[in-house]
Amino acid sequence: MSLFPFPAQRMQKYRVVFMGTPEFAVPSLKALAEDGRYEIVGVVTQPDRPAGRGNKLTPCPVKQYALEHGLPVYQFERLRNPEGVERMKALAPDVAITAAFGQILDQALLDIPRYGTLNVHASLLPRHRGSAPINWCILQGEKQAGVTIMKTDVGLDTGDMLRCECTPIGELETAGALTERLSQMGAELLAATLPDYLEGRIQPIPQNSGESTYEPMLKKEMGDIDWRRPACEIACQVRGLNPWPCAYTDMNGGRLKLYLARAVDCADNAAPGTVVISSPKQGLLIRCGEGALEVLELQAPGGKRMTAKAYLMGKGIEVGTVLGRTAEDA
Repeated sequence: MSLFPFPAQRMQKYRVVFMGTPEFAVPSLKALAEDGRYEIVGVVTQPDRPAGRGNKLTPCPVKQYALEHGLPVYQFERLRNPEGVERMKALAPDVAITAAFGQILDQALLDIPRYGTLNVHASLLPRHRGSAPINWCILQGEKQAGVTIMKTDVGLDTGDMLRCECTPIGELETAGALTERLSQMGAELLAATLPDYLEGRIQPIPQNSGESTYEPMLKKEMGDIDWRRPACEIACQVRGLNPWPCAYTDMNGGRLKLYLARAVDCADNAAPGTVVISSPKQGLLIRCGEGALEVLELQAPGGKRMTAKAYLMGKGIEVGTVLGRTAEDA
């Protein structure tokens, strides 16, 4: 005779639609896909985009992960168009999760999931709403970053917050490296938050809009270094724009790209933009409006990305060379 007189009931899984595009979103999708409490009924991504030298249509990282793990993929140029809304209704999700999806959801979409839509946002809201929050956190010289799990509404990152987690920014941490760390933090925070939210154990907290900041999209021209600025600001520019669009400066008619640098004290009274130290042993030091910039990683015109010291063992840069925009350009 069985010890269990009643047949075991199959656990009811929550139906989840995941929306995301870049590498940042993959750990969050992975966390949901590997959790037995959820059924991923749809992965919504941006359409394939041209990439590489041949401009070949290439699927985004989220689509690649979904296809490799047998998850259904749906791609829409604008999900809020009628065909996107109808597809979402047909999927009948209990909850939708977004992470760096790159599209605005209107109320018609937000009304479909039974428990609403949650977003994995890469900032400590209400600061850094909008585009490229990780880059702007470094660009503005902040000492800590973080992730927030929030409820999505029709505003731009204005929904109520469920949980957030912060982390210090390393002295030489770039936007690319911080993005990788926060993508993992966001996935772990989502995994810890979603069950409590679905079971009603979390009380959403409204954001204080008086403390909010909105950040614009990154543009290539933001990488142009103005050497009249303080070295600490330029160092943040270099780190905050790595890997894209990358900080750069003019050198003998070509473009010198800087990938990693730090601000240091400098007693030399040369004009901003002047190379004051250039040797494999001492490194590369460029005078700024205040202090100097120690360049740690660069890419010379027509060359490969490498450490500054490795570059200086080859062609090198003469002391006294004036780079980019200087006081005479004002």
